Amino acid sequence: MPSESATPETKPTVACLVVAAGRGLRAGGGLPKQYRNIAGIPMLKRTLQAMASMPEVDRVIPVIGKEDLSDFDTIIGLTSGVDAPVFGGSTRQASVLNGLEALAEGTSPDIVLVHDGARPFVTVDVVQRVVSALAQGASAVIPVVPVTDTVKKIADDGRTILETVERSTLRRVQTPQGFRFDTILQAHRAAAGLELTDDAAVIERADLAVIAVDGDTRNLKITTAEDFVEAERNMFETRTVRTGFGFDVHRFEAGDSVTLCGVKIPHTARLAGHSDADVGLHALTDAILGTITAGDIGDHFPPSDPQWKGAASDKFLHHAAALVAEHGGRIEHIDVTLICERPKIGPHKTAMRAAIARILGLDLERVSVKATTTEKLGFTGRGEGIAAQAVATVRV
Repeated sequence: MPSESATPETKPTVACLVVAAGRGLRAGGGLPKQYRNIAGIPMLKRTLQAMASMPEVDRVIPVIGKEDLSDFDTIIGLTSGVDAPVFGGSTRQASVLNGLEALAEGTSPDIVLVHDGARPFVTVDVVQRVVSALAQGASAVIPVVPVTDTVKKIADDGRTILETVERSTLRRVQTPQGFRFDTILQAHRAAAGLELTDDAAVIERADLAVIAVDGDTRNLKITTAEDFVEAERNMFETRTVRTGFGFDVHRFEAGDSVTLCGVKIPHTARLAGHSDADVGLHALTDAILGTITAGDIGDHFPPSDPQWKGAASDKFLHHAAALVAEHGGRIEHIDVTLICERPKIGPHKTAMRAAIARILGLDLERVSVKATTTEKLGFTGRGEGIAAQAVATVRV
């Protein structure tokens, strides 16, 4: 169904095709690169979330390989503001055409953006510049950045320098590339079967003008394994460091052992609690939840819920760590202090550190466990129970 042109007083409708049907195996890892994680979140999910958050964009449609549907469902899953995927073709050009045809089957948009699934760091400013130029009458708009390195033309042998290329008029092209919907659909249909380098080339083949707007050097395309490493490094260098604090107390009751920081220790009593009463892991769970303002352990695992009766507290800690990962964060360091007269903690500290490191997937050097007493003062000094405090440092 053809779209109706938006009037100057009407905000144009904008759909975005996120093209992710390629194999991308140069990045290694055994999976197509779009399903690999960057800082704990699949790259394609980051890209889809970024485009869905853009105020100018009304719909986001992933275009994926048919053979990747299972990976998409299990690794990416439902993403707020994102439509069900469309299957791509054997080439990127065929995949874009499939996406355009899918849009044409419904109420087609005024404007369509075509974005690489491997560009998860697209910025609001770039999208706004592309959409604004289209809304002002352009038929095709691409974001570009200057070429800053010296460019040489080389011979077919791949080694012999033929000439130095004047770079003042050269630009590196990014996505999203934006188009009037009817214009790009007709141009793609006419170019079906050809192998053109990008969607702007499809427009150029139709002898139509393509306008350039400023891109953004942060809008990187992830291609190689080294790109993944660099992306994570850049992300964490610009992330905020947050600190969370946790505190917990459990009293003693009749028993023969206590579980502290994931380690079972023989004792003349046990700690009372709905779960295994691991006071150290409870304090640490609260500290980690605090870094992402996600409430406390009772909000996620209410003591009134019978399913948590006697549960191992590593489940609670693993859940908190997973929430940090969902926020794109990384746990940098944790520090737990156990406060009691007995049992003696010293002989078990190394095992406790190892247990916490295993649960959180951290290096041992990032985990600290200490112990102290209250010089026989207060309830811990009287041997009535154990207290714990914990500090978590997260970059998010």
